[in-house]
Amino acid sequence: MSASTTPSSRPAVTEREAREVAEAAREQHWRKPSFAKELFLGRFRLDLIHPHPLPDDEAAQRGEEFLAKLRDFVETKVDPALIEREARIPDEVIDGLKELGAFGMKIDTKYGGLGLGQVYYNKALTLAGSASPAIGVLLSAHQSIGVPQPLKLFGTQEQRERFLPRCARTDISAFLLTEPDVGSDPARLATTAVPDGDDYVLDGVKLWTTNGVVADLLVVMARVPKSEGHRGGITAFVVETNAPGVTVENRNAFMGLRGIENGVTRFHQVRVPAANRVGEEGQGLKIALTTLNTGRLSLPASCVAAGKWCLKIAREWSAAREQWGKPVAHHEAVGSKISFIAATTFALEAVTDLASQMADEDRNDIRIEGALAKLYASEMAWTMADELVQIRGGRGFETAESLRARGERGVPAEQLLRDLRINRIFEGSTEIMHLLIAREAVDAHLSVAGDLIDPEKSLGDKARAGANAGVFYAKWLPKLVAGPGQLPASYGEFKHEVDLSGHLRYVERTARKLARSTFYAMSRWQGRMESKQGFLGRIVDIGAELFAMSASCVRAELLRSQGDHGREAYQLADVFCRQARIRVEELFTRLWTNTDDLDRKVVKGVLSGTYEWLERGIVDPSGEGPWIADATPGPSRRENVHRPIR
Repeated sequence: MSASTTPSSRPAVTEREAREVAEAAREQHWRKPSFAKELFLGRFRLDLIHPHPLPDDEAAQRGEEFLAKLRDFVETKVDPALIEREARIPDEVIDGLKELGAFGMKIDTKYGGLGLGQVYYNKALTLAGSASPAIGVLLSAHQSIGVPQPLKLFGTQEQRERFLPRCARTDISAFLLTEPDVGSDPARLATTAVPDGDDYVLDGVKLWTTNGVVADLLVVMARVPKSEGHRGGITAFVVETNAPGVTVENRNAFMGLRGIENGVTRFHQVRVPAANRVGEEGQGLKIALTTLNTGRLSLPASCVAAGKWCLKIAREWSAAREQWGKPVAHHEAVGSKISFIAATTFALEAVTDLASQMADEDRNDIRIEGALAKLYASEMAWTMADELVQIRGGRGFETAESLRARGERGVPAEQLLRDLRINRIFEGSTEIMHLLIAREAVDAHLSVAGDLIDPEKSLGDKARAGANAGVFYAKWLPKLVAGPGQLPASYGEFKHEVDLSGHLRYVERTARKLARSTFYAMSRWQGRMESKQGFLGRIVDIGAELFAMSASCVRAELLRSQGDHGREAYQLADVFCRQARIRVEELFTRLWTNTDDLDRKVVKGVLSGTYEWLERGIVDPSGEGPWIADATPGPSRRENVHRPIR
């Protein structure tokens, strides 16, 4: 097939075909244990996370030394107000980060990187992100999902030697998957990579290319057509942004994270050497999903930074601001918000550190843990920021610049709220994360009984699946009846001045209840289970709370054993677990008592125009124009706004 072949139009795919593409991309087997997977199956494997894993002394020393240098840099060289005002990270700040080695934190020392593990990489992102969330995004997009991580996992030795030294010190990278009409449904990916001799020729448009405006290297996902000698499929490529035919057509602007370099990139007849293909043809989505297993952990790191800052501001402001003769913190309505922020910040740090250390150890499969950390942190951090704005009152709604202009401390609470909002969408929206985690959580059920509920399977397939399911459930279901959570002495090592053992017994009991609920729902709805997205989302949210409770208790015990604020850690873990238990019980109630069916009816009415009368009496300021921009392949007709940092 030659490069002159006209690029195919956007693939038309059915719902089933889209699911099959996603299913083929996910890891099919569980070769290592998973705490979260076991939790959803009703098995509380505390031994997988306790005692809390720790980095070795050499890794800790190297990490602490870098954190000290990074702290000095962000305190003396970074002006967060300037980044927010000018919506750009100054070139000299980016150059300084390069000289510091911050772009090579996760890259092996033999390629010029710092060789930090996930734990200290995330601590560095927390520190940098607290100075400016845009800097945190710049560094994480480069290393968590940009060129370094896919090459580390799937690249050839030659590719690593060519690109990793550049990524460690000089070049910025970006990851390009999303298209104007393709988000979480990659089966419809339209960008093509047509084989032509020793090259591939790329054509297409990519949207929301974080770092893309300033990147030197790109990881691009494109569809290779099937042909003789080519298996085809979605494939990953490393692309030089200075290659002919690469045009950054727009630098996008957002409600928050105003300093990020996010754009629209067009590829027109871009020749990419076959040597730049990462992995085999058709492995692109697998590479993307595997990269995100640990890549998603960078987002919770930024949420930890937000929580710590919210706590600091809430403490200082609520002690200084008086109402009715006493500091506002002493009023219960405000105090409960401060308690929530403190307890939740402790939990988010516990979840992030535990998942990160598990990633470094590589002893467990953390695909669910990483996804839960991303989901939970993004939702809880947003709530904490919203509570901080409420605590600050009118000053929370006022910009930092305006506060400074009238003589008060420029606290950017409203900016934090804007900056955090995207985290519920980045790297898998909350809704998509619910479905992704739910799919992994019910994997054991689908493995033995999936054919029973598949309408396209033959009677023979269903009979075999029924036999397998009978064996599995005969062994599994009885184990959900009783467990250590019903024994008062269980988990006694967590009982000190503050008793956390009861919370762990609750987790054990509730994990079994969660598994029973999932089994009942599968029996009730069978093939319709996948459409019950409200139910699946609540199941996942319960699992997320149980994971966070477990991580909090384990972290508290670690700190107690180390003599590092152990008593206070136990207090925070206790408060968090009590708050989480209230949320869990509400979620269980909403599993079966909800308005899901009524909601679907209303949605049908909205889309059919039944309630269009309700929209009368307003004007729409959004104006005219298409909902989705035209992404027809072809030469660019716009100025190239690519801005490499040299």
